[in-house]
Amino acid sequence: MQRCCLSSARCKGAKALGSARILVIVVTAVTVSSKTANGRSPTDRGGERKRGLRVHVAPRSIVFSDRIFGDRFTSVRLFQMMVLDGFGCGKSLSAAAAQGNVEAVRRILQDHRVEPDTLNEFGKTALQVMMMGCTSVARVLLEHGADPNVQDRCGVTPAHDAARTGFLDTLRVLVDYGASVNVPDHSGALPIHIAIREGHWDVVEYLAPLSNLGHQDGRGASALDAARDACALEMVELLERLMATGSN
Repeated sequence: MQRCCLSSARCKGAKALGSARILVIVVTAVTVSSKTANGRSPTDRGGERKRGLRVHVAPRSIVFSDRIFGDRFTSVRLFQMMVLDGFGCGKSLSAAAAQGNVEAVRRILQDHRVEPDTLNEFGKTALQVMMMGCTSVARVLLEHGADPNVQDRCGVTPAHDAARTGFLDTLRVLVDYGASVNVPDHSGALPIHIAIREGHWDVVEYLAPLSNLGHQDGRGASALDAARDACALEMVELLERLMATGSN
């Protein structure tokens, strides 16, 4: 009866490669316990017992290769193992999100069990760096639990970014998954302030009923003040109407 056993495999530790940290698995020995017809243990053509596995180590991945123990003996099949840790996870997820690659984003989240709010090497999440016009990427990240109200070091949220770039569909998805449009950045500006200054009328129209129109930014300007400063007559009329009816 042939029998193949892994005599020992141990985790030697974590090794830094660039900004990513990977887990290095060291296989110390692999032996084949088997008896041939003449009672001898299997040997290679040079008469020496075969030991060990080839281990290919690449950044953020470890691949165990098949190794054949003699022409007539058992082959050991070990699976490919991806070890994603630290900034490597966030870098991969953020890169896919920034490219608008929804399938890659889904694969990293599901197959590799990466947390959606893992930070990249710049301290940002995938939702913060995603291709803003790609609503499918936003939806996948949010479905997997990404924080829609995450703020960067300047207090900017994804809703601020969507308002600044004018991607209304993405903003709608963010709000549907719990994004607040009343979280100010460090300058005190709400997303509606940003949308007004950028001239995105459709975004302002969407945000106005949801926003605290009485809120003032760090300069003391309300959304209405920002619209007047921008000489945006239609926006001024909309905001005045909402404030007069008290629907805000």
